[in-house]
Formats: sequence, structure tokens, C-alpha cells
Amino acid sequence: MRVVMTEETDWLGGQMTSQMVPPDEHPWIEQFGGTRLYREYRSRVRGYYRDHYPLTAEARGRWNLNPGDGSVSRLTHEPAVSVAVLGAMLAPYLSGGQLTVLYDTVPVRADVGGDKVRAVTVRHKSGTEKTITAAYFVDATEQGDLLPLAGVEFVTGFESQKETDEPHAPAVAQPANMQAFTVCFAVDYVAGEDHAIEKPSEYGFWRDYVPAMKPAWPGKLLSWEMSDPVTLKPRRVMFDPAAEKSPPGELNLFIYRRIANKRNFAPGSYAGDVSLVNWPQNDYWLGDLLGNGAAGHLARGKQLSLSLLYWMQTEAPRPDGGQGWKGLRLRGDLAGTEDGLAKSPYIREARRIRAEFTVLEQHVAADARKSKEAEVFADSVGVGSYRIDLHPSSGGDNYVDVSSLPFQIPLGALIPRRVENLLAGSKNLGVTHITNGCYRLHPVEWNIGEAAGAVAAEAIRTGHPPRHLRKTGALLAGLQTRLAAQGFELNWPRVTAR
Repeated sequence: MRVVMTEETDWLGGQMTSQMVPPDEHPWIEQFGGTRLYREYRSRVRGYYRDHYPLTAEARGRWNLNPGDGSVSRLTHEPAVSVAVLGAMLAPYLSGGQLTVLYDTVPVRADVGGDKVRAVTVRHKSGTEKTITAAYFVDATEQGDLLPLAGVEFVTGFESQKETDEPHAPAVAQPANMQAFTVCFAVDYVAGEDHAIEKPSEYGFWRDYVPAMKPAWPGKLLSWEMSDPVTLKPRRVMFDPAAEKSPPGELNLFIYRRIANKRNFAPGSYAGDVSLVNWPQNDYWLGDLLGNGAAGHLARGKQLSLSLLYWMQTEAPRPDGGQGWKGLRLRGDLAGTEDGLAKSPYIREARRIRAEFTVLEQHVAADARKSKEAEVFADSVGVGSYRIDLHPSSGGDNYVDVSSLPFQIPLGALIPRRVENLLAGSKNLGVTHITNGCYRLHPVEWNIGEAAGAVAAEAIRTGHPPRHLRKTGALLAGLQTRLAAQGFELNWPRVTAR
């Protein structure tokens, strides 16, 4: 197959790279629950550190090396490493002419005839436009940007309980009520030095800002107290950039998404540990990035992140009773940007297709299921697992965080109800506002995108569109056999007690 891929920044990788979010993964990821290609990516990240970084002998010998030893993931690492790894994985296809990557490029128009997309016009940041014709199109943009251009039916925000019957859905649909986005950044800590940034222009607003949430947020946003995502009761956290580990029973936010633990490297390699800041304190929920006000909200999201940094440098309470850590240093070099912030905001929620099949809370949530297993989908094209984790939203709703069961990815969720040759390849698949919360994480999105590409290839190979592949037993079986041979895991193991 020949593929043209567009990327809106100069870094491929989305969450992993331009958004600077280390992989959030389920507890079984080292053994099961990701595609073979995703496991290869993870192995290559560890291999890249072994090949190119001055690891200590102990760290080098650790089969499950975690460069940052962050508590959020088994593979917290610097985003540029993922850029290098993904580039190496794609290199043979670029050199062979099978793949063309157009960087700094976004879709701007679509030529549609009936229920098919004939072409998509894309624009480089220089203003140059190109028109791409293809048999199939996969929308793998962060916000489902191709859907409105191609006239594909979609939904945003909260669906109503009347529509979905989901326990956590509101009575009335709220299409403008979307999860917070976050402008991430990396910092290290150099004791005894002063790296305080210039006071951000909106610092006064964010320093004093008290979220108006339902249920209530426990005080100011810039604080070491926040809502517990599960109970919604006040929860105190701590911050100490000089600590090696979190105290027993406490969460040290600096270690939470630490992407470089200097103790894993030869002495002198790092001036201090490096941590990625993606916390409730810099979640932005005063608006979304889909409407006419997107540029303004993005600018304010950046101001929030810079204000959080300045607060930590100058006013934040320290465990020793002091205020601020001036030695916190913004690592724009690790972000690849001049302003020091991530190239792209971390997007948790996108436009979602009106799909052939939509995954509901009743299919995957532990409390909503009468069995101990998620719904079984005969048209599975992969698996995933993560809590239904919804961050505070632009409509003023606090966290929705409930347990889910290991689940499958149904092919029907990748196929629009009407358009024949477009597939969802990211968090824009057929899920609801609620179930988006467990389908939006790194290994699941990777599986969704890899499956979309494989389904498009199968459709071209067989001459049958994805809708027909799904509805015809022999064709679906053939597709799933090919997926399994490629390294997809289609079902979770069933464990029976002896």
C-alpha cells in the first residue's frame, strides 16, 4: 500500500511526543494488552536509552528499564526519544516510497461525492496547499478535524441519558461540555540556582482562581489540595523536586510523571531529575479548542501552565515551611519549542463519529455490568484497559472516575454510519463522552490507529468496504485472522479459578 500521512507539528507521535505525555498504560502491558507493534515501540524506547544514553550498570541491566521511574507509568521517558524511535520504525517505508509524511500540515477542505470522500486538501504552515486523492482516508487528528470537512456525522461533549441510558450521562445533552485540555511542560530542579521565569501576564488571575465546579473544588486551583478523582473529597498532595521517592502513602507530583531519574544515569549526566507537568493544577476547562474561541483558550491554557510554574518557583508552600523553588528550570529544549511549552496541547476529548456501533458505559463499566467481564464484541479489532477517567469539564463538572473492565475495540466503532471510505483512527471513534474516558490512552489509541490502517488495507485488497467486511462472517473472520497474524490481541484471556 501507499500512504500519505499529515502531521500538524514537526514531530510525529501526538500524545507521546508533541504533547509530551508519557504513556498511561494498564498494569498488564508488559505481558498482554497491546499490539505487537506497540510492544516493539516500547522495546525500542528502552533500546534507544541503552544504545545512546550513559546508563548506570544497574539501570542498563534492568529488563523493564523505566528511564524516569515515574509512578504513573512503567515507561516514563523524554518525548524526543519517542520521536527518534518512531522515525526509525517508519524509515524503511519512507525510503521505499510507500510512505510520505507531510509535516506542519493540516486538512482544510474535502471533496465529497455522495457517501464517499474523493480527496482532501491539506495546507502547510507556509500556506502551500496539496490535494490528496485516495481510496480510503483515516482521520487520526487529535480533534477529529476531518469529520466536519467531509460532512461526516459526529457528536461532541455529553450525550443525554435519554440517548445512551448511561448511568453517568446527564438528562439533557451538553455538546459544548468537554473535558479539560492541558498544555504540558518539562522542568528539572537545580538547587542553588535561580531559573524563575518572568511573571506571566495572567498570573494574578490564575493565582487567585477558585474553580466553580459541581461538586465543589476544595479551594484555589494553584494549591497542593485538589479533588480526589474517585471520591471528589479534598485530597492533599505534595511537591518536592529534590526527593528521590514519594513518602509512604503520599503522592509527590514531581515524581508522578518524572521522565528522567538522574540516578539511572552516570553521575553528572543530569543536573537534576526531569519531570513532566500534566496535573490537575494546569488542566484548562474554561473553554474548548473546537469553536471560534479556540486560539484564545489555547493562549489562556499556556498562561495557566506558565502561571503554575511561576507559582511553584516563587510562592508554592514547601515541606520545610518555605516558599517556592527558584531552582525549577523550564526545559524548552526537551519540548522542542521557544516558549518552553509542549508543541501541542494534550487533548482528552475530540469530535466522535456517529458510528455503526457505539461503546456505552453499560458495555465496559464495572458497576454497570452484571458479569465480571466487559461486553464481548464479535467484531473485535483489539483490546485495551483503563479506568473511565474524565477530567473536569468546560461545563463545570468535576471528575467522573469509575472502574472499568478490560475491554475490546469493536470494528463497528471505527466505521461511520453513512460515509463509506473514511475510518476513525484515534479518540474520534464510536464512543460516548463517558467511554471516551477509557478509550483515549496511548496503547488503545495506537491499537485503534493500527487497526484502521489494517482495515483500509484489507478493504483495498478484497474490494469490500469496511462495512461489508464487518457484516460478512467469512470476510470478518479473514480480517481477524490477518490481524492476529500481524500481532493484534483480539480477546482478553479468560481466567478460571481452580
